[in-house]
Amino acid sequence: MTEVNTETQAPKAFNAEAFAMNIAKAMETSGQALAAYLKPRENGEAKDKPPNEISEVIKTFSTVAEYWLSDQNRVSDLQSKMAKAYLDLWGSAVRRMAGEETKPAIEPSPRDKRFKDPEWRTNQFFDFVLQLYLLTTQWAQELVKNAEGVDPHTRKKAEFYVQQITNAIAPSNFVFTNPEVLRETLASNGGNLVRGMKMLAEDIEAGHGTLRIRQSDPSNLVVGVNMATTPGKVIFQNELMQLIQYTPATETVLRTPLLIVPPWINKFYILDLKPEKSYIKWCVDQGITVFVISWVNPDKELGKKTWADYMAEGPLTAMDVIEKVTGELKVHTAGYCVGGTLLASTLAYLAEKRRQRVTSATFFAAQVDFTHAGDLLVFVDEDQLSALERDMHAAGVLDGGKMAMAFNMLRSNDLIWSYVVSNYLKGQTPSAFDLLHWNSDATRMPAANHSFYLRNCYLENRLSTGSMVLDNTLLDLSKVKVPVYNLATREDHIAPADSVLYGSQFFGGPVKYVLSGSGHIAGVVNPPAGGKYQYWTNDNIKDIKLADWIKGATEHKGSWWPDWQQWLEGLDAERVPARAVGSEAMPPIEDAPGSYVRVRA
Repeated sequence: MTEVNTETQAPKAFNAEAFAMNIAKAMETSGQALAAYLKPRENGEAKDKPPNEISEVIKTFSTVAEYWLSDQNRVSDLQSKMAKAYLDLWGSAVRRMAGEETKPAIEPSPRDKRFKDPEWRTNQFFDFVLQLYLLTTQWAQELVKNAEGVDPHTRKKAEFYVQQITNAIAPSNFVFTNPEVLRETLASNGGNLVRGMKMLAEDIEAGHGTLRIRQSDPSNLVVGVNMATTPGKVIFQNELMQLIQYTPATETVLRTPLLIVPPWINKFYILDLKPEKSYIKWCVDQGITVFVISWVNPDKELGKKTWADYMAEGPLTAMDVIEKVTGELKVHTAGYCVGGTLLASTLAYLAEKRRQRVTSATFFAAQVDFTHAGDLLVFVDEDQLSALERDMHAAGVLDGGKMAMAFNMLRSNDLIWSYVVSNYLKGQTPSAFDLLHWNSDATRMPAANHSFYLRNCYLENRLSTGSMVLDNTLLDLSKVKVPVYNLATREDHIAPADSVLYGSQFFGGPVKYVLSGSGHIAGVVNPPAGGKYQYWTNDNIKDIKLADWIKGATEHKGSWWPDWQQWLEGLDAERVPARAVGSEAMPPIEDAPGSYVRVRA
């Protein structure tokens, strides 16, 4: 056995001179961060203007404030309630300083990771600051909750904005009010701040004057080298997509191939991360002929491409290519997130045209009805869409960073502020994490397509109501008769599980609704070998709330992937000899994952 050294090293003594030098270095480096911010503005590469969201925040809070300020008694009650809470906290703090045991006026949620450090409780200063913050946050949330006469959309926006502001001003986000950061600062004589300011300058420079928070160490994470390595070839490409066919790994394969339609808001390799996490590789290993669309990262030249163009040049073209390569007229299909919404509209289009091209449809965390679309509805109303459309029209595309930030804001404590603290205050370089590397690999959206999506789906909810028109064709989901495997994830902030459940009723054929544990990504990308999470099944999907559906559901441990495979083979289990990649008519163009996916925003 190897001997274990049980001696503990004495903590390093505080070095005032080293501390002063490091603070000076940190201030110098923060100047470099400011220079990185100003440089593109001085060169005319970037122009600052007030974000459209600022006016929305002011307008929303003005509506809430109008209720409280319209009655003097309400204002007095509001002030009295806040003053009493603060006075009670102060009295409790004084009694605790005198040695008396006191009960906290308010405590954080047990799931709140920001305040896990014991010193938030044991140190009287940090305990006071924490409770003061929580009381203020609670008061602000109640302001919105108790404002009468505010319409539901405005209230939802106000709740969201309050959450963003209170998350930003949390004491955990500042050096002198975060015990962990303060300890690290003293222990390293300020070395953490030097490292943090260096990373801040690098991240602003990488964002060309805009802070691009690094969530993962990019070293050893290269598309086609460490991720997206499942063997295959690009066999077709057009302006909008490359079609990848993967090399078979079994002697026989299912006769009906699988076409995967990923979202263009993100890149397809979320389904082909490292080999042990790859859904695409797992499908190939099960004997499925897999084809995947890899969407282009569009520039201004493609800004006029519409939703109908994405349908025609995406899944419809892919089906034609697959027929030429395999001889199969029909395919299994799978669509992820907005790729699933496009797939659903494509199925309705094919049904209206009486074209039988699809054997089954699988949806991963995808919505077809947007009544219960969750927090993203905060960003969608006529005023906000009009402002966004003006910006997109000028640029031709929506910058990928803006969409990425919107998604990150849905979980800002986890995806924004935790990295601000660890990167820039603690000076810790994030670890190499393939999923977060993918999350930061943003894509642009064509103006015409994105405008159609937001208006027709989020704002007007046309797909489920049968009023969406594509290529002069009115779409009706009830005419989609193919079997559907509709996967939702329980903690999804983007495609809420109740929204996906409600959307299941609009299809005209048999629908199997499955609920997976975890969220929008981990609930989908959950390989069986990991033994993580669980999924639930329940055949009752008509006129039922999610809570009632779960009560009657059967829980299954582990991944939903084998359940889906069993469902797929139950529809068509016939197997044929494994197919070569491409054909004489469609020779391979380049190795997977292709060149489109490598273009960064």
